[in-house]
Amino acid sequence: MKLMPLLAAASAAILLTSCTAIESASQTRKRCPDMNMQEAAEQADAILDDTINTIKPEIQWAHGVTSKGHESISRDRTVMTIISDERRGAFLGVVERFWKESGYTIKSVNSSERTPAIFAQSSDGFGVSLIIGGKGQAYFVVDSPCVQKSDVADPTTPPNYRGEYPLPRPNVHSDFWSANTPLPPKP
Repeated sequence: MKLMPLLAAASAAILLTSCTAIESASQTRKRCPDMNMQEAAEQADAILDDTINTIKPEIQWAHGVTSKGHESISRDRTVMTIISDERRGAFLGVVERFWKESGYTIKSVNSSERTPAIFAQSSDGFGVSLIIGGKGQAYFVVDSPCVQKSDVADPTTPPNYRGEYPLPRPNVHSDFWSANTPLPPKP
């Protein structure tokens, strides 16, 4: 099964279940924070920017889809750098440490060899995920908490991937992240 349809379905399910679908506008305003979908998208983009910028050496990435639910939004980024089997643990570790240092709660870790993943939550209720799929392709997904409905603009951070679209499997080699040797143990 291809991972992109799986991610889209998972995001849609999260968006549909994150808030009750039928409420009056006044009930929604009382229950949802004073943030609209555009503001939530900007916060999701900031989370994605901060997370990706902490990864050294730099990875190449492209924007994924923006999904809008009734009262929530999801943004994602597709990593185009090949993350080898031998370097996946290090990649996941860098991200998990950053999220913990940033005050995120780690909700679960999938230690599967085929599709390892980390699921976390920010203190303001944003769900943050890192999922590694086939051929070492990594996906970052951020789902907002319940927010006020509004229009949503495209992300403003330009991707650093300049390859072909629609996106293929990861195709950018990194001497570090794509290496087929494990990292030496730390002393």
